[in-house]
Amino acid sequence: MLYHSLKNHKNLVSFEYAVLKGLAPDGELYIPEHIPKLKPEFFQKLKKSDIYTIALSIIKPYIGKSIPEELIYNIIHETLNFPFPLQKIHDNIHVLELFHGPTLAFKDVGAKFMAGCLSFFSKKKGNDVTVLVATSGDTGGAVAKGFHKKPGIEVIILYPYNGISSLQEKQIASLGDNIFALEIHGSFDDCQNMVKNAFLDKEIQKKYILTSANSINIARWLPQMFYYFLAYRQIIEDSIELIFSVPSGNFGNICAGMMADKMGLPIKFFIASTNINDTIPRFLKYEKYNPISVKKTISNAMDISNPSNFSRIWDFLYKKNIHQLRKKLYSYKFTDEETLAIIEMVWKEHKYMLDPHGAIGYLGLRQYLHKSKNTSNTAIFLETAHPIKFLDHMPYFLRKKIFFPKKLKVFLKKKKKIKKTSLSNDFNVFKNWLLKRK
Repeated sequence: MLYHSLKNHKNLVSFEYAVLKGLAPDGELYIPEHIPKLKPEFFQKLKKSDIYTIALSIIKPYIGKSIPEELIYNIIHETLNFPFPLQKIHDNIHVLELFHGPTLAFKDVGAKFMAGCLSFFSKKKGNDVTVLVATSGDTGGAVAKGFHKKPGIEVIILYPYNGISSLQEKQIASLGDNIFALEIHGSFDDCQNMVKNAFLDKEIQKKYILTSANSINIARWLPQMFYYFLAYRQIIEDSIELIFSVPSGNFGNICAGMMADKMGLPIKFFIASTNINDTIPRFLKYEKYNPISVKKTISNAMDISNPSNFSRIWDFLYKKNIHQLRKKLYSYKFTDEETLAIIEMVWKEHKYMLDPHGAIGYLGLRQYLHKSKNTSNTAIFLETAHPIKFLDHMPYFLRKKIFFPKKLKVFLKKKKKIKKTSLSNDFNVFKNWLLKRK
């Protein structure tokens, strides 16, 4: 499998090159040359196959010969080392829990998988690699944990001041060693733009071998396809068609789901559920892409106005065909008030505890089902983070009822000091900080 920029289809590169570069030279995202179709035998054996064999069949065509198959399997085995349970909430609505990993967030899968790939490439080349990553919350913790103490790799994580939870900050900024935390006085979009500009800066490129661990990097983005196949495996029925509602910020997760659909997974359509940062709901309604200033919400991982991965959906998967996209993608926005109200309601009526992001996923699913009166399809929303990570934002009377995971108790018992550097959102300030380090 070869890759090219969204805008330049002629300059083809390997999986290894695309992972190490993160962004194409023209500043655009990398996409695969084509999307492979899975054979009918794959789906026939899905129920009986183990999750590692399933994941290998999905991801191997995208990696090709860049990594030996045995090593890909080992990376997958280390990555998918926790459960992905699918639970029925009520009627035909199910929740896929993606928060059972080491940092209690769905991004553990992509971060761990990418760390395995990058470690192999770094050793192969014999050069140190610097990972630059912007985070609106969970990406930072997952990347910090996944790459911590990996030889030959340093990680610099940019996150918005007062824009992530205290626990998320601790997961990012308390590890030290090869993990560096930069608190940026601005929004996530500012952080993401600073990372993108660094990849295009010639002075920085002379001093660093840079790559990114955001979902703009194919090794972070593509493994998220696993979620959708693992959900399907747990609920296989004859003639089943799935509906997925995905809490959406930078649109990497839902874009990976749409890739799974293109590979042959029977998904009827997707719902991109957002908070009040509603660039995509407005785009689907009016066909005008108009990002506005980011507004802070209690679902902070989705406080993104200009989602990078939407260009992969719009330009690559749907060739800028709004009519075809509207057949496959719905998108709704919800307020903090609606989010808190649904958390309370779901607990009272169904004794299930949602986090603010999963709550928005549930709201999107409920809104679609209410409008369409569709009760025949299996409907799944993604619970992308454990509610304990957002304890300060949860309804007060529910806080004592939230289960406290053992792994988090162990983490919090250790005396962890926050180690961070604070910078303005001026790219030149960030650039000078980078250049003075080496």
